[in-house]
Amino acid sequence: MTDLTVDWAVSKGFVPYEAAVAFMESRAAAIAKGEANELIWLLEHEPLYTAGTSSKPEHLLTPDRFPIYETGRGGDYTYHGPGQRVAYVMLDLTKRGRDARKFVQNMEKWLVDTAAAFGITAGTRDGRVGVWVDLGDGREDKIAAIGVRLRRWVSFHGIAFNVAPDLSHFGGITPCGISNPLYGVTSLEKLGKTASMDDFDVALHLAFTDIFGQARKVDAPELLAA
Repeated sequence: MTDLTVDWAVSKGFVPYEAAVAFMESRAAAIAKGEANELIWLLEHEPLYTAGTSSKPEHLLTPDRFPIYETGRGGDYTYHGPGQRVAYVMLDLTKRGRDARKFVQNMEKWLVDTAAAFGITAGTRDGRVGVWVDLGDGREDKIAAIGVRLRRWVSFHGIAFNVAPDLSHFGGITPCGISNPLYGVTSLEKLGKTASMDDFDVALHLAFTDIFGQARKVDAPELLAA
């Protein structure tokens, strides 16, 4: 593989969801045309719920709690909010083998390895998307979610890792459509791991480069005002 220049950008403060999606789709289209570098974009959103292409109305438990956005990624309902690191992943699979399954497996490994950097043993589960932590006695909590889409072999949307969000906010949805009471959500903070978002980003970057290759840090995108 050649010419794999990946930009790595971090936005400070909260980024409006609709503006983020508009930029992400525009950047993904430019990447597909060979007009822009691949990009990993780290950010936080204010509290909101997103509905994936497989979302079911009954999985939205409190529709008036936070803003709700229809989104083109796969999956069911999910939550984004402060203390959760969202990474929008715009990578060109034309240059990376055009293997969607391997790509998702690499995304999962990225999250598992990041969790390991904080002493957390996490892993994937058959039939349940995302990355999970075994709590014993049959209980497991999700610490990170994955929801991606490919267009012209360029990915967009991405991952969300719970660093220290308000976990009660997940109570307004059935996260990713999983209602089994044995399965919940967790975070580094809930698991007793204290980390600033900056420290988390360092671990996320190191784990990414081990799997996907080098990523150079660039300025955050400039978004158009709403």
